[in-house]
Amino acid sequence: MRWLPSAEAIGSGGVRTTCWNRQSVGMQTDPVHILGEFFDIKTSADVEGTMAFFSPDLVCYVDATLGWDLAGYDVLQATFEQYMPNWKPPARSYATRILANDTSALVHMTDTPELFGGELRILAALDFVDGKIVRWIDYWDGASFDGDLYAQFRTPADAFPTDLRHEQVGANAAPEIVQAATALQAAFADGDASAATALMHTDVVFEDRALRAQIVGRIETTRYLERILDQVPYGRASQLRHVVGGRAGGGFEWTAGSKHDSLVGITALELDADGLIVTVTSVYDSRQLDPARKTALVEASIPR
Repeated sequence: MRWLPSAEAIGSGGVRTTCWNRQSVGMQTDPVHILGEFFDIKTSADVEGTMAFFSPDLVCYVDATLGWDLAGYDVLQATFEQYMPNWKPPARSYATRILANDTSALVHMTDTPELFGGELRILAALDFVDGKIVRWIDYWDGASFDGDLYAQFRTPADAFPTDLRHEQVGANAAPEIVQAATALQAAFADGDASAATALMHTDVVFEDRALRAQIVGRIETTRYLERILDQVPYGRASQLRHVVGGRAGGGFEWTAGSKHDSLVGITALELDADGLIVTVTSVYDSRQLDPARKTALVEASIPR
C-alpha cells in the first residue's frame, strides 16, 4: 500500500484533511488513513488527540538520532505535554509518503523548525496492533541540525539506547517487502554490489540522504555501490534489524558494523509490480561518521 498525497488532498498540515473524532480512532485499522489523521492532529498540538493514536501498551517511541527513548505511553504523553504548548503556526508535522500494510509502515515525514529547533527530514518505522501504534522509531541525519542543540538534546554515549525493541513487536511486514529487504541487506552486508543491483529495476533511483547523494539507473548504481559498500554504514558487515511495510514498499532498519560503532539507520524501498526495487533511500546520522570517512564517501558519489 503506497500513499503520496495529491495537491487537492493536502491540508494545512501537509497531509490530506479528514474528519476526525476521538471515538473513531480505534475503529480504523488502515495505517494510511490513521496516519493521515494523526499528522493533522499532531500539527494542531492536541496532546490528548495525538495520544489517542497510540496503544496504551506502547512498547517504545525512539528518536534513534538523538537517543530519546520514550519507553511507554505515559512517558510519550509527558514529552508531548512539554513541547506541544510551544508549537505555534507555521509549525507543522506532515507525511510526504507512506508505505504500509495493515500492521506496519515506513513513513517519509517532515517536522518543521518550529517544533524542535531545526527542520527534520525523517524516515520512521512504525508497527501497529488493532489500528494503534505500538512502536515508532525516527531516523534522520543530524549533520544540518544546529550543533549546540544537537549537543544539548543528544543522549550521552554511555546512556545511548541500543535496544530498539523490535523483537517485542515481532514480524509485521508483508512477505514481498520482507523478501526484497532481506535479500538487499544481505547483499549490502556481503559488499556484493552486483547481487544488490540484480534486485533493482533498470531505472532505479538510489539515494543516501546522509551523504546528499542520488544515483539514477541500475548501471550507475552498481558502480556506485562497488565504490562505497566497504565503507558506508549500511554496507559490509551491517546487520538487519527489522522490516516494515507492504507489498508495494516499506523499509528495513539496520545496524552498522563495528567500524561505525554499531550506528543505526534505515533504508526505505519501493517495489514495482514484479517485485523489483525502484527506489532505495537510506538515512542515518552522518554527524557520527569519522570526518575523513564521510568526506571519502561524499567524493565517491562523483562518477568516475
